[in-house]
Amino acid sequence: MRVHVVSDVHGNADALKRAGEGADALIVLGDLLDFVDYREHDKGIMGALFGAEQVGVFARLRREGTRDETVAFARQLWSGLEDPGAAVDEAIRNQYATLFSAMTVPTYATPGNVDTPALWPEFAGEGIRILDGESVEVGGLRLGFVGGALLPDGVVPRRNGAWRPYLRTREEFDGAVGALTGIDVLCSHIPPAVPDLTYDVVARRSEMGSSALLELIRRDQPRWSVFGHVHQPLAPRTRLGRTECRNVGHFKETGQPYVLRW
Repeated sequence: MRVHVVSDVHGNADALKRAGEGADALIVLGDLLDFVDYREHDKGIMGALFGAEQVGVFARLRREGTRDETVAFARQLWSGLEDPGAAVDEAIRNQYATLFSAMTVPTYATPGNVDTPALWPEFAGEGIRILDGESVEVGGLRLGFVGGALLPDGVVPRRNGAWRPYLRTREEFDGAVGALTGIDVLCSHIPPAVPDLTYDVVARRSEMGSSALLELIRRDQPRWSVFGHVHQPLAPRTRLGRTECRNVGHFKETGQPYVLRW
């Protein structure tokens, strides 16, 4: 059995069309949308709505400014649109139409934090199965899926923004992990809470990993734990007992799937 795994697609539909070549199945671990393109500022949803110059300022603030400065600038941008929600919804739908049509079949997919999972059923055609807190048997092994990322403790998500990332409370996320039993391959968007796997060497900060994923790995010892989210990890892999933990790579940049064989 040969299975290709990708994560953090961020709009790279051309590479996604080729990701399943030679594979029996394709696994997509989320972040399909290209919301803010930090390399090509005219790309992505914000590039389309606000232009390269404004996105360049936003990107600089994300790197060098404070959170308050970044939030204030973003609010200023969105306030200049007549109907921000409608503009974002149209842009998201346009990207999803292209991205889901690029997926080969059979595909097993779970959303990332830069996704709108409520819209996925509209675009997932025959042969594309969406899983989140659910398991499926593929080639004799049981694959369990958990999507989204963790909402930082103490942070209250905005209810009236133009777009909300798929951030889950710890209780909700842990509940999705807890629904998985007898897993051979653990498929999640974010990594388990292991410092070498969560630290991004370019952003120079640690992303949030999941202690519930780590506990499942230590308890059940699946063959593999595959994930993305951290674009430039300090370590792309580590072994926890029997389990090979692997960041499958920033697919938008590499265009190369990670290959599992059994």
